[in-house]
Amino acid sequence: MSYLVISAHDYRSRRKAGLHFIAGELARRGPTRFFSCQYSLLSDLKSDPRKSIGSLANRKEMHEGVECYLWKTLIHPFNMRKEMFQPLESFLFRRYVGRPSPVLVEWIREADTVVFESGIAPVFFELVRELNPAARTIYVASDDLETINVASYVKRTFDRIAPQMDALCLKSRFMADGMPRSDNRYVVPQGFDFSIAEHADPSPYGEGIHAVSVGSMLFDPGFFAIASRLFPEVTFHIIGSGTGRHDGYGDNVHVHDEMPHKTTLPYIKHATIGLAPYRAAGLPTYLADTSLKLMQYDFFGLPAVCPSGIVGDYRSRFGYTPDDADSIAAAMRAAMAAPRQTFRTPLEWSQVVDRLLAPQDYADTQLPGEARRTEAAAFAYSQVA
Repeated sequence: MSYLVISAHDYRSRRKAGLHFIAGELARRGPTRFFSCQYSLLSDLKSDPRKSIGSLANRKEMHEGVECYLWKTLIHPFNMRKEMFQPLESFLFRRYVGRPSPVLVEWIREADTVVFESGIAPVFFELVRELNPAARTIYVASDDLETINVASYVKRTFDRIAPQMDALCLKSRFMADGMPRSDNRYVVPQGFDFSIAEHADPSPYGEGIHAVSVGSMLFDPGFFAIASRLFPEVTFHIIGSGTGRHDGYGDNVHVHDEMPHKTTLPYIKHATIGLAPYRAAGLPTYLADTSLKLMQYDFFGLPAVCPSGIVGDYRSRFGYTPDDADSIAAAMRAAMAAPRQTFRTPLEWSQVVDRLLAPQDYADTQLPGEARRTEAAAFAYSQVA
C-alpha cells in the first residue's frame, strides 16, 4: 500500500506534531509521501515554522524514509475574517485548488490511501475523488477547525465533504461537538513515541528546582511574569515559545531558542515540574487529551501545571486560572509537592496508525452513543452520494 499525507506541516520541520509520527509509521508500512501546502511568499512575512526549510520548496526530497514536497506559490489563500472579503477569499481558494501542483496530482493518482490533516488539506478532497476515486480517504482531526480559525471556505468545504470520507478520526472525544454529525466518526487518540526515553539523558541542569515549558501553541508569557516573581527559588526554562524575553520575567527565567525535539527531552525528564502555560482565550477542552507536552510530562512522571480547563481526569496535573496569581501559586506549590509518577499509558504510534487505517475494527474507537459505521452502511451512503 502507498500513502499520501496532505498537511500545512512539513515532515522535515524541526517542530514535531502528531502527524510527523503518523507519517513515520506509515513509511514503515509502505511508500509514503508528505505534501506540504499553504506556503508562499506571504509565509515569509510571519512566523511560519517552515521558513527554516524554505530553500527546499518546490522540489522532491527523501527525508527519513518519507518523500517530501513543500509547495510554495506566489501567494496562498487564507482567512480574510471579514464578511465583506468572503467573495475574494473563496476566489483565492478555488483558484488554489483549481491549479494544483503537478506533484500533488501525480502523488494523488499513485496513492492507495490519502490522509488529510485538519486545516486546509480537506479542500483537496474533491480533487482526490476526481483523480483517484478508489483511494481510501482519512481525516485526522489534530485540531478543531474553529480553534485554529480556518477560513470560512475551508469550514464550509469540510462540512460538505466530511460524510463522504471513509473515516473522520478525532484525537479526543471532546472534538465531537465541533464535527459534522455522521456515522464515520471515530476516536483515535494521540500516540506516543516510547523510544524518547533513550534520548533523555544526561541532565542539562545544575542543582535546584527546575520548571520547563516546551512549545509555542497558545503560549502565555503572562504566566512566567507572575510565577517567576512568586517563586524566585525556581529556575524556569522556556523552550521554543516563538517569542523573546518579556520585560515582566524575573532573572530566574531562561529563554531558549527552538531546538530539535530530541534535544528537548533531557530538559523534560530532569525537570522538577512541567509547565503548559496556555492562554485562556480560545483554549480547547480537547487539549486535555491531545497536548503532546502534557503527555511527555506524564510519561516522565513530572507533575504538571496547566490551566484548569485542560486538567481533565489526570491526577498528575494541577490547574490554575490564567492571570490569577493566587491560583498560579497554589498550582505551583501542589505540583512541587507531588510525587513523580505516571498515571496513564498512551498508545504507541503503531497502534494509532492501526486504528487510523481501520478504525471500524477496534472497539475503543467508537464515540459514546454512536453506532459504528458498517461496510453495508458505507456502501449505501456512497450510492446516495
